[in-house]
Amino acid sequence: MTKLPILTPDDKIAEIKRLYYSATRQTIHQDLATALQLLKSMASEEERERAAVYMDGLSQMRSDWSERSGGRKSKRKR
Repeated sequence: MTKLPILTPDDKIAEIKRLYYSATRQTIHQDLATALQLLKSMASEEERERAAVYMDGLSQMRSDWSERSGGRKSKRKR
């Protein structure tokens, strides 16, 4: 895991936004992990709320791309 430099709250949100817009099928897992680390480092609920839409989008991309690539877990047989 890469250590992140000390960032201001606005820098953290800008980095999450950058990760959101630059994510690809190949980078989504690492992008989401990095964004999650940034989110965890935010001090206030207000900061986290500002980043929420990008976090939701990254999570949705990961889900969509996992389903299409066959990475979906198989259903239990009854």
